[in-house]
Amino acid sequence: MSPHGKPVFRRFVPACLLLVGLLALLLVSCSGEQKKQADGPSTRDIKASEVKDAVPRAEPLARYGNHSPYEVFGKKYTVMQSSRGYHERGVASWYGSKFHGRRTSSGEPYDMHLATAAHKSLPLPTYAEVTNLDNGRKVIVKINDRGPFKSGRLIDLSYGAALRLGMISTGTARVDVRVIDVDSDAGGQTIAVAGIDTENDAGSIGKTWLQAGAYGRREGAEELARQLEQANVSPVSIHNTDQLFRVWLGPYVSSIELESVIARVIELGFERPHRVKH
Repeated sequence: MSPHGKPVFRRFVPACLLLVGLLALLLVSCSGEQKKQADGPSTRDIKASEVKDAVPRAEPLARYGNHSPYEVFGKKYTVMQSSRGYHERGVASWYGSKFHGRRTSSGEPYDMHLATAAHKSLPLPTYAEVTNLDNGRKVIVKINDRGPFKSGRLIDLSYGAALRLGMISTGTARVDVRVIDVDSDAGGQTIAVAGIDTENDAGSIGKTWLQAGAYGRREGAEELARQLEQANVSPVSIHNTDQLFRVWLGPYVSSIELESVIARVIELGFERPHRVKH
């Protein structure tokens, strides 16, 4: 009782209740941090040169990720029956640490350090050559995931693939995406260049070229051609197809000569050239 005869209600909170309240606040705080977790680069000190091209090979369709149509955020998407001949340009983005270790749509674990990618409609898996149209850099990726589902985006690249293309800091880049059709009869990877008839050009049977680079600007192609010629790698030619300036070596009719040139180009520090038929 107070001196005035009125009861006093003490504001007393047991210590256990205070602890419960603090724990609840911590849980809410942690939950909020998880929800706000931002995507980002690798914590490893990895260089672009350490990210290797995906190696195209014939594979069956993935057990998961090819159901069609499928729906995301209320929008339906249809998976293409075949990736053969696919060639498109658009905007690429990249995804990294937030998804590292999680399963991709195809069921494979996502490794942000490998050259992989996500696409909304290409069959899983599909192999494609992606070229940054702003700097001419390229990478071969294995498409094993679905996305990106943001309007205006064509492809979502792994952190490693984006590192190869020099687009980590910009976040997005204008790219050329061209599916690689693997020709098992050629004894290795053969890229069928869009716009060139490889089936009906009887005069070119047995002739094989090597593509050393592809650029959105002719200057880039000319610089690469000059460097190769100075290193005594010849013959070198530039072909303008699909608004890309492609640097070709050859033609070669001997597999021994072909492999010798590939080894020489790699030895000089250039990226491994890819076979093309003309």
